[in-house]
Amino acid sequence: MPELPEVETTRLGIAPAILGHRITAVVVREPRLRWRIAADLPEAAARQTVRNVRRRAKYLLIDLDHGSLILHLGMSGNLRVMDAKTAPITHDHVDIVLETGQCLRFNDPRRFGSLHYTAADPGEHPLLKRLAPEPLEDGFDGDYLTTTARGRKVTIKQFIMNSHVVVGVGNIYASESLFRAGIRPRRAAGRITREEMAKLAAAIKAVLQDAIKAGGTTLRDYVNPEGVSGYFRQQLFVYERAGEPCRRCRTLIRQLRQGGRSTYFCPGCQR
Repeated sequence: MPELPEVETTRLGIAPAILGHRITAVVVREPRLRWRIAADLPEAAARQTVRNVRRRAKYLLIDLDHGSLILHLGMSGNLRVMDAKTAPITHDHVDIVLETGQCLRFNDPRRFGSLHYTAADPGEHPLLKRLAPEPLEDGFDGDYLTTTARGRKVTIKQFIMNSHVVVGVGNIYASESLFRAGIRPRRAAGRITREEMAKLAAAIKAVLQDAIKAGGTTLRDYVNPEGVSGYFRQQLFVYERAGEPCRRCRTLIRQLRQGGRSTYFCPGCQR
């Protein structure tokens, strides 16, 4: 699934092409996404100008004159900017057509993505209203993690992947952040020291920022708006490296299952 860096990379990629331009039409070829696209969405968005392109967690917010489009890439979705006359291919479900003759095309093979329109504050939309803080904002730090984790028996990896604790830290980046912070993924969140939490908050920020700079991680389905895969996978220390030597201490990387997901860690570097 595209995680925060992939969504942020997408935002950075599409913004220059759509900002300040008027939407002439929204073409919906397949409305049956995770939630069915509302029948009145094309008419509501048409003839409005794109004023801003933001990200909240893994959602893209396209702010218009009088409302916002809320888009989620799901497990396999991607957005590309292209000539609106380009013939659609399989799974090209939605085109947001611009006055420039280009369009923002949403392709989603598994149809787990979503597209909504709201005329109200998108932050009050049911999908966004209860989301936790952003990991790249100043308020996310060791003190916040320590306070939030107090008394919690859940493992630290599952804790930082909980969208009610912090948004956008998915499986890949959770494993990588715990490695950088030197914390084993099975430790109880409530037993992590304040000093360790400070290291973990800093590690999460650094891992996500590095991934954004690299254009995201190469996932099976993910490509950026130019159709190019991300390159952060070349920098991964533990994720999907089970049985390989640690890049730091040469101890073999181990794999375990947590909450139905694979976790990777170095028993030499992480305590």
